[in-house]
Amino acid sequence: MRFAFLAFASLFLASACTPGADSPPPVARAVASPAVVPGNGIIPANQWRAVLIAGDSSTPAFDNGVEEMRAKLQAHGVTNITIYSADPASVPPDRLSSSRNVAVGLRGGGGQACLAFMTSHGNEDGFYLRPDRRLLSPGTLDRLLAEGCGSVPTVVVVSACHSGTFIDNGVRKPNRVILTAAATNRTSFGCGADDEYTYYDWCLLQQFDSATTWSELSAATRSCVEGLERKMGVKASLPQLFVGSEVANLRLPGR
Repeated sequence: MRFAFLAFASLFLASACTPGADSPPPVARAVASPAVVPGNGIIPANQWRAVLIAGDSSTPAFDNGVEEMRAKLQAHGVTNITIYSADPASVPPDRLSSSRNVAVGLRGGGGQACLAFMTSHGNEDGFYLRPDRRLLSPGTLDRLLAEGCGSVPTVVVVSACHSGTFIDNGVRKPNRVILTAAATNRTSFGCGADDEYTYYDWCLLQQFDSATTWSELSAATRSCVEGLERKMGVKASLPQLFVGSEVANLRLPGR
């Protein structure tokens, strides 16, 4: 991994990650599918379906976070991975992180478990998608996940300012685990033009190999973020966690 000291130090040049508001993308109709939640929380890595979304290209931090997450997942045996980027020079048109493309990816279906990893700017209305300057709202994300993942175990990681809005506004379901980089009323840090990773993404990726469950990963990531923010002397972002009753012991792929 690219976690050299210089990459770490670049985090301390961070800025808060909040865009202007825009209208949300179209809504998708929800379709349920049967739940399969093993008692030991283990789902084979090759049965996970992952959608990784870098919503903005104004800093390399978002694409870097997505690429490192892909490397982590592949190292642990996940093979069904779809990536979206806001940089038209790095991906074909159908992999740009526009609202339409992201909706197609999240609705894709398949697998015994779903992972959506989303990193970008954000505000209390949603998650920013630069290619068409729209916000993915909590309500829309809920419907897309319902259609694409149904009631199978589903993990959502939203790394953006004010991303706690995805916990506070209806995305919570018994089969879902939701990790967010900040509380609804807080900004997050590390998305300046010179940053290699956001604070939250750097910490989450650093802790990924040592955690067993998603709850453990969330706790370790939050502790790491709090340490960085204390050193910077900034207002705490307060990363959030929701764990549904059906997935309390859900393990990371390959654990």
